Amino acid sequence: MKELFNEYVKSIDTYIMFRIKQEAAKLTPELTAKGRAPIALAMGAPVAPPPEFVYDKLKEALSIPQIHTYSTPKGEKFFLDAVKKRMKNRFGVELDAQTEIFSLIGSKEGLANFIRALINPTTDEKKQDVILVPDPGYASYTQMIKTSGGTSYGIALTKENKYMPDMYRIWEEMKQDGITPDRVKAMIINYPSNPLGATCTKEYLKHVVDFCKEKQIWLMSDAAYCDLYFEDENRPHSILEIEGAKDVAVEFFSFSKPYSMTGFRLGWICGNADAVSAFGRLKSTVDTGSFKALQKCAAEVLNSQQGDDYIAKSNKSFKEKQMLVINGFRELGWQIKDEDIPDATFYIWLPIPSKYKTSQEFTSDVLRTSGILLVPGSAFGKNGEGFFRLSAVADDQQLNETICRLKQDGFYFNN
Repeated sequence: MKELFNEYVKSIDTYIMFRIKQEAAKLTPELTAKGRAPIALAMGAPVAPPPEFVYDKLKEALSIPQIHTYSTPKGEKFFLDAVKKRMKNRFGVELDAQTEIFSLIGSKEGLANFIRALINPTTDEKKQDVILVPDPGYASYTQMIKTSGGTSYGIALTKENKYMPDMYRIWEEMKQDGITPDRVKAMIINYPSNPLGATCTKEYLKHVVDFCKEKQIWLMSDAAYCDLYFEDENRPHSILEIEGAKDVAVEFFSFSKPYSMTGFRLGWICGNADAVSAFGRLKSTVDTGSFKALQKCAAEVLNSQQGDDYIAKSNKSFKEKQMLVINGFRELGWQIKDEDIPDATFYIWLPIPSKYKTSQEFTSDVLRTSGILLVPGSAFGKNGEGFFRLSAVADDQQLNETICRLKQDGFYFNN
């Protein structure tokens, strides 16, 4: 019966984070027996609880008459109005709550469905629609595109281009690689970046908008980490702050990262009204919207002082964890310059020791020997090979234990 599944589904692997988790589960008895119980630093998800304010508002919402009934896929009016206010307060962006905002069951769902709305599926690789994606970039981008019947083309993010590549140069490289411009439907940007933690300037966002307008392709901005930053002067921008961005752009936001509301599965898409409308038509055929009580507590926290205080406190904690890990790897021989330390997110992106041929070889050795779950850079694209990603989200005791184990088990950079 397996042959009845379509070619796209048959060709994909289980999501890398779940594969790592499954491998760790198999090894847990052995690792625990030798004093190396697994420490999870692979999944990019905060582990601290959400603001207590969220739980209080959720409890209140559960008493609202008819709160248990179907929501609209678009989102309840109170949710859309809260998003409108947040975008104005945080970014100075004016939005029409009825035509330029749509609720999501997390930004991941939104990205996947928007991609489905763009691509005309075919298994003929020479005719497949193309979406430009960051490389290294979020591992799910390429799989979302693949299962929609399209193909992706990597936008090389490197230290040399300061993780802000010239898109006109990328375009020429793409044509030299045999992809004709008429096949390109969109490009995805992700600042602050997963897995790099890299940010970009407002001037670069203008460059990207101008490029997409000239090439007449959609611009998808994944802003899941926009509120995870460490200095006010480096506060990330919305793509919609750029003049003319609404002509070509939509942006995706999530409650998961800034408020630790990962299991709530809430977010929103906003921007170009035609794009939001087309997305909404597709989405309304596959779901009926998030539980209204969840939307209510999310709307309450979005513009609250409690929410802003929580983000500020979390970011301070993430910065402290970042430096704890960075200093630990410096003691292990990694040459990490201050200017290379990310300004945002809880991700740490480092090269593998030279004795390893691949990032997968290194991360597998660390897991089997020391019980530390890391992600091989190859999971994020071809430009990720030779690196690994660590999520500094565990408590300080576990982060200190991580460095201690790596020292005890001989994982020095130059060994």
